[in-house]
Amino acid sequence: MGILKIKTTISKRTFDAVIVGAGGAGMRAALALSEAGLKVAVLSKVFPTRSHTVAAQGGIAAALGNVTPDNWRWHMYDTVKGSDYLGDQDAIEFMCRTAAEVVYELEHFGMPFDRLDDGKIYQRPFGGHMRDFGAALAQRACAVADRTGHALLHTLYQRNVRADTHFFVEWMALDLVRDEDGDVLGVTAMEIETGEVMLLEARATLFATGGAARIFAASTNAYINTGDGLGMAARAGIPLQDMEFFQFHPTGVYDAGVLISEGARGEGGYLVNKHGDRFMPNYAPTAQDLASRDVVSRAIATEIKEGRGCGPRGDHVLLKIDHLGEDVIRSRLPGARDIALKFAHIDPVREPIPVTPTAHYMMGGIPANYHGQVVVPQRGEPEEVVRGFYAVGECACVSVHGANRLGCNSLLDLLVFGREAARQIVEDLARNPHPKPLPNDAADRSLERLARLDARHDGESVAEVGDAMRRVMQTHCGVFRFPDLLAEGVHEIVAVAERVKNVVIRDKSKVFNTARVEALELDNLIEVAQATMHAAAAREESRGAHARDDFPHRDDDHWLKHSLYFSANRQLDYKPVRLKPMTVESFPPKERVY
Repeated sequence: MGILKIKTTISKRTFDAVIVGAGGAGMRAALALSEAGLKVAVLSKVFPTRSHTVAAQGGIAAALGNVTPDNWRWHMYDTVKGSDYLGDQDAIEFMCRTAAEVVYELEHFGMPFDRLDDGKIYQRPFGGHMRDFGAALAQRACAVADRTGHALLHTLYQRNVRADTHFFVEWMALDLVRDEDGDVLGVTAMEIETGEVMLLEARATLFATGGAARIFAASTNAYINTGDGLGMAARAGIPLQDMEFFQFHPTGVYDAGVLISEGARGEGGYLVNKHGDRFMPNYAPTAQDLASRDVVSRAIATEIKEGRGCGPRGDHVLLKIDHLGEDVIRSRLPGARDIALKFAHIDPVREPIPVTPTAHYMMGGIPANYHGQVVVPQRGEPEEVVRGFYAVGECACVSVHGANRLGCNSLLDLLVFGREAARQIVEDLARNPHPKPLPNDAADRSLERLARLDARHDGESVAEVGDAMRRVMQTHCGVFRFPDLLAEGVHEIVAVAERVKNVVIRDKSKVFNTARVEALELDNLIEVAQATMHAAAAREESRGAHARDDFPHRDDDHWLKHSLYFSANRQLDYKPVRLKPMTVESFPPKERVY
């Protein structure tokens, strides 16, 4: 079967709201909008229950206090501290105060949470979550064994089917549609199977497209996580915020990248080096193996760098859970056992799992406020809301995660801000009941981009250029960042971006249009890669997941601010962190120890 041709004439569909992405954030927003009586379309490259939220394992953070005493203020403190004080404290307060409400709401939707003997929701310890402002470990993660994301997606999808949400399955959004005022009026999208391009007109466009850790060679992310929302936003003139902050999860399966949940350590697992020594007490005396993820990842990297790594190449450490016993592993960590069996070829009931830090989560993204509205700061001017445009989940930077996300705050983020963005959209559409007219050239950019791609006969393959991008990012922008490597990385990633402009679809025999989709995804990935490399080279301090060898300390005097990367000229600007919470006293920056 030859490669499919793009039609030059396109059709149009009109909705009240178009949501791009059918993970936890997109489906939570869609549910609220559909139940409010709006006509809602959800675009997804894969079937909704295969969205990457399905891979989330450990739980949803909420201060329910079902196992240990808890308080949302403690949760807020942990999140501010975990963010290395780069998180906006009004948004963090909003998330932590709302956490219990959205979890109980999910329970009423039918989410099959694990239970305690008294029937309450089971909660496990998780990295960086403490009681009494850091005094002792808290049990705050509401879990469904170690398959929480899987249960969440199925629960939300079933509710959306009941609410008559309209799904466009196996469609790829191509570009934002903006008018001369800068308002967003919808998206262009392509059906993957047929190559049909359609205009989806909407009074509200919500991006929930997930992360982009596929810019790295070693990643826990699915192949669909290609930063599509960020690429579309960047091409439409929206800056990307805090892109230097990519979290490396401490326990990716060695040589595979697939994630072993932090829940394994929450249930009592621990890390050892080649001597069999537990090393985390040396780096985090109180939290130990449940310190914040950036702390644990750097500890593992340090053990390896100093010659205490395991295996013939000394390039990983071991995660022990065998001491927990087979019953606990089967009941609380069945997914972790399955992953170890399939990808490490060992049974963790009997042997430790080889693990290494692996690119996992993007703290940066499309700048948004805690109502989900996309906000674009202008140099020297107040932030302006981009009318008609909203972003939630991993593709958005609210910023509740700052320089480093705590485990289990990701699923909470999806629920809180997916629901809140829907509430804001309902309110905004009530004030603007009629759609603005689409510009005459609404689809021209997408059609021209596709035409250029299809007409190109000479150039490199998507696979070759994509591999070059991932090698550059892995080498020059990893767990530890060095000045010479960052400087080289900036030049090399710009060179790769030039190569992306000339990729050619070589294998015309590919079926189901995958060759074209991979080329379009690379357009988005390279935007993310450039933003990440440029922002990392510019931030001259170490904060959270951004650890520089030449600037090893946090510098609050000069760098307590968010970065903003503008794609058109590859320039950076900055805006201050919002340190004032909504109702409580702020948490001023201080030394971050666990």
